[in-house]
Amino acid sequence: SLARNQGSGSCLTMKIILIAALAEDGAIGKGNALLWHISGDMKFFRKTTLGFPVIMGYNTWLSLGRPLKGRKNIVVSKCPLHEEGIVVVPSLEEALREALVPMSDEHAPDQVFVIGGAKTYDRAIGIADELLITEVRAVVDGADAYFPKIEPSIWQLASATEYSEDEENGIRYRFVRYTRR
Repeated sequence: SLARNQGSGSCLTMKIILIAALAEDGAIGKGNALLWHISGDMKFFRKTTLGFPVIMGYNTWLSLGRPLKGRKNIVVSKCPLHEEGIVVVPSLEEALREALVPMSDEHAPDQVFVIGGAKTYDRAIGIADELLITEVRAVVDGADAYFPKIEPSIWQLASATEYSEDEENGIRYRFVRYTRR
């Protein structure tokens, strides 16, 4: 977790959480797009990240095409982007510092979500506190972006739901939470 000092000497910490939906082989994307549309996963993502800062790489920003409402959108990019509703920083470290700055006068966030893509996950997994993974019972031909390997020596399964089935496409999925050992 990331910590910063408050003026009075107290310290705030912020939990770093990676959130992703993975195919059985760890695939997360193809051609800079999601591999599937699972309504239950989209609702879970929105409910879980709402009100918190989200960190994403440049390609993830391009695939979204707009800021996610109700969240501080932080894009890690060396390219200057002049879009309303996002903060652009050159590194993951800068993104984490930016995430500590409250969106309003209410409170400093106690968690930040890294939402992709593959390079950003690779950079962040070494300092993450938690992984929120949607395990999707599917393999997609031609996938070109993958989540880093979840090493059992580092990550322990904290919780898992039963599998659900998406009503539109029949894809089976479940939500899994890993915590650092």
